[in-house]
Order: sequence, then structure tokens, then C-alpha cells
Amino acid sequence: MNRPLSIAAGCLLISLGLIVLKHSQVVTGGTAGLTLTLSYIFDIPFALLFFVINIPFYFIAVIQMGWNFMLSTMISVILVTIMTAADRWLPGFEVNIFIGTILGSVLCGVGLTTLFVNRASLGGVNILALFLQKRYKMNPGTVNFVFDTSIVMLGFYSVGVLQGVLSIASVFIVSTIIGLYKKKILAGTQLAANTPRGTAAG
Repeated sequence: MNRPLSIAAGCLLISLGLIVLKHSQVVTGGTAGLTLTLSYIFDIPFALLFFVINIPFYFIAVIQMGWNFMLSTMISVILVTIMTAADRWLPGFEVNIFIGTILGSVLCGVGLTTLFVNRASLGGVNILALFLQKRYKMNPGTVNFVFDTSIVMLGFYSVGVLQGVLSIASVFIVSTIIGLYKKKILAGTQLAANTPRGTAAG
């Protein structure tokens, strides 16, 4: 599968995972998890909030990882924004909280890993994790877990204690999946950093 299709597939998996988590009343980490939490608190559409929150991180992506990575990240955010917006046209449904936590987290974990391997991300903590791995060889799964757990703590306020505990479990599942592929992710970030700034990678 070529890179554009892989990125699109990763975005689809993440979007499905986020929809499942949302209908399970469970949040996760990263900008996606922060957006889910804020959407619960302020009753703002996820898709709109997700796009706006990621705007500042595009500039960080350019500085730390180059234009190619930034453009791939921007495209990924737009795709997830569009795909998750489709949830408003789906019939109302609920997902068992335990099944939803596992299924949604696995989908997000595999989707994020697919993006990372293909030199893209969903911004926010993802960019920091990839930068720390490239510069200091830190496990991106561990970095995601530490920062995402902090974000999920806010979820206790917005979704309740049980959902908050399961949200931490969601972060653990996503981070573990990402950590399993840290070598492939590192190869992707090194390629992104070494790609000429004005060149589009295929």
C-alpha cells in the first residue's frame, strides 16, 4: 500500500476508534482525547473543535519535523475531522463501555501507528513524542502514555470515575500498540527529518 493510501487508512481507523469511544462515553489521550473531553464539557461538535485545537501544532511540526511532516499532519487532521463529522448522520447507538474501550483503543492505536510509520501524525503530543524519539531515542509509546494520562485526568470531571479509569486503560492500550512499533516509527521520523523541506515525499 502506498503512503497516501496508508495515511488515509490510518485516519479511517482512528476515526472509527474515536466514534466508538465517544459512544462508549470514554475518552483517550492526545489532541483527540482532549477534544473529546472538551466536547463533553462544552457541547461543541468534535470535528470543529479538533481542527481548531490542532492549528498551533502545525507550526511546531514545521520547526521540529519539516514541511513534509507538517503537510502530512495537516492532511491527516483534516481527514479525521471530516470522517468523524460523519458520526452526526449515523443513527443513535450505544456501545458497551468495556467492549468500546478495547475496540476503540485498538483502532486508535493501530491507526496512529500507521500514521507515524508513514511520516504523519495528528499533531499535539504526537509531534512531541516523535521529536523526543528522534532526538533522544525515547519510546514514543511511553511519552504518549505520560502526557495522555495527564490529559485523561480531566476526563474524570467530564465523564465520571468509571469512564475515567477506563480512559486511562484506553491510553495504556494505545500507547502499548505504538510502543510495539517504535523501531519502524523511528525510521519514519528520521526519513521525515531528512526529507528536503520543500519536497513532497511519496
